[in-house]
Amino acid sequence: MSSPSFHHHRDTFLELLDSHAGPGFEHPIAAKMERFFSLYSADIRTDTLGNLMARIVPPAAPANARVPRILLAAHMDEIALVVTQIDQGGFLRVWDAHAFDPRTLVGQEVLVHTHDGDALLGIVGSKPPHLSSPAERKRAPKLEDLFVDLAMPETAVRERVRVGDRITVRRGTMELLNGRIAGKALDNRASLAVVLECLAALQQLRHTAEVYAAATVQEEVGLRGAMTAAYGVNPDIAIAIDVTFAGMPGQAPDESFEMGKGPVITMGPNLHPKVFRQLRDTAMHHNVPYQIEFSQGPTGTDAAALQIAREGLATGLVGVAIRYMHTSVETASYDDIAACGRLLAHFIASIDLAMVEGLTCY
Repeated sequence: MSSPSFHHHRDTFLELLDSHAGPGFEHPIAAKMERFFSLYSADIRTDTLGNLMARIVPPAAPANARVPRILLAAHMDEIALVVTQIDQGGFLRVWDAHAFDPRTLVGQEVLVHTHDGDALLGIVGSKPPHLSSPAERKRAPKLEDLFVDLAMPETAVRERVRVGDRITVRRGTMELLNGRIAGKALDNRASLAVVLECLAALQQLRHTAEVYAAATVQEEVGLRGAMTAAYGVNPDIAIAIDVTFAGMPGQAPDESFEMGKGPVITMGPNLHPKVFRQLRDTAMHHNVPYQIEFSQGPTGTDAAALQIAREGLATGLVGVAIRYMHTSVETASYDDIAACGRLLAHFIASIDLAMVEGLTCY
């Protein structure tokens, strides 16, 4: 497993976790990622949809020579709520974007991101158990039954909040024992840290591939950023980086992976078999511990969009196992993040023209 000497961006990761950026308003994270990307590239741009991309040219690439082109895609957005209604008394009704479990929201602190750029502190409330019927106490609350209380007069709420404003969970990041970190938005800030760890490791390696590191937008609501990033870059190989499920009580072992046991490399019809094998063989050759996930269909990650971009891209998927996905206490091992970044750096260094020109046949 990777040692702390490989933890180039652990503090960066903590900073990213303390930021808020739901689908469609990723600009706070994009501004930070631009600063971190600038450590490795002077060629950074943002496309029309909001994807942030850094281009890393191989140090000794001959002028006008054809070189392999690799896209690394990790989404910036986190799950968020949306204001759907302002009730009497100034209570906010909400819907989600995307995939909150309402059972985890009751009693949470949240931030309402208003149209004027402010962030208002609120809490998610529900009817107290003392006033609930026996039937109500036996069932989990539905999202439409919850409300956000800003502790402000109704007139002030209506002046400052509009239907469509986004809401994110407010939760301080916790550093646990054994190098584990818990907080909100590890999905997918963990993968942004993977990309940065990869770029740090790549500086120490010789490579001939041109790398596009993309922090993509709106993955949680339809993989939209990956679609446009892949079309714009038109890479030979596209690698999605995301999180997957770590083991916990009550979860089937074949549906989860171990924290601290290295990155998870996915195989299946959504992924190119030669890219999968190259990732696996690279991990074995460089003694990077790894785990294998088999996905029967579309993976539910940016890989699903990357695979069918343009005339089709040779796509891979790697990630980090986290517990409690889509809650405010998602938990991961930073060793896994660093190891995943190191795997990707060695993978990039292993790619040459002969490899990419052979991707059209299995």
